[in-house]
Amino acid sequence: MWKKKLMTAALLCSAGMAYAFMPQAGTWVVTSEVDGKPGRGLAMDVQNDTLLMQMYAYEANSQPTFYLAVGKVVNNAATAPLVRYTGGRFFGSNARSGVEAGSAGNMTIRFTSGTTGFVQFPNETEKAISRFQFGYPAQASSLRGLWVFNSIGSGVVSTDVVDLTQAQAATANGNGLMASANNLFGCEHQIRGTLAGNVVCVWINSSGALQRGYVLQYSVNEGEGYSSAANSSSQQLLVVRRLTDPRGVGTGLTIKSEESGDGTESQAASPAALGQALELLATQGLAP
Repeated sequence: MWKKKLMTAALLCSAGMAYAFMPQAGTWVVTSEVDGKPGRGLAMDVQNDTLLMQMYAYEANSQPTFYLAVGKVVNNAATAPLVRYTGGRFFGSNARSGVEAGSAGNMTIRFTSGTTGFVQFPNETEKAISRFQFGYPAQASSLRGLWVFNSIGSGVVSTDVVDLTQAQAATANGNGLMASANNLFGCEHQIRGTLAGNVVCVWINSSGALQRGYVLQYSVNEGEGYSSAANSSSQQLLVVRRLTDPRGVGTGLTIKSEESGDGTESQAASPAALGQALELLATQGLAP
């Protein structure tokens, strides 16, 4: 019986495997300052092993300023001086070149995933930081779009391309399932239980039997996590990418074809079967 294959998947996927995380490029915030009132924020990009971070903040005299930090990322962490600049071009001015104006001291940043981490600024204790996500709240409608799921393990990469378009009822631990048109693939934000704060996805066949489970965290159009096949206890690294947003607008990649395999095959399953598979995966797990 296929339910017996769901005994340890949540434990498998939440056990955690050690990988280096490339932080997502974009706007980051000190998590405790997400309301914006402190007026501090970070713009970060990592290319190869080099971190470039711009920070906007205030001086002790309340004047706004910005800093630039450049450093090497080693073992998911980087330390670099926060350098001030002055004398640059202002709105309406002629060409002017900014020059370095000293450093506020070193900052140290360490990443715990592609979207989370910790930073220690000069004269401050370490604080949690996260990618600022303002356009995609943790609800079913935010999962709508065309997605690519790449599962990587044992030298093998398997890819699932799915178009999540159908809103369905919530499962026991979620807040609303978003499924493919044929109900063979679905994802849901978990708001309670052992996987709360994650997105759980399942791929089933037309008989309702689980084929693969996925647990991930994402921000905007990118994410990472773990996946496991129904007949295997092996956990694989999962990398996901959204190709079209909920409005059907491309996210930066040219889409030549929406043909896919596992998640959008011609057969179909019932919405109830998809919801049951996801609920069992999130609450009981997956075992061979």
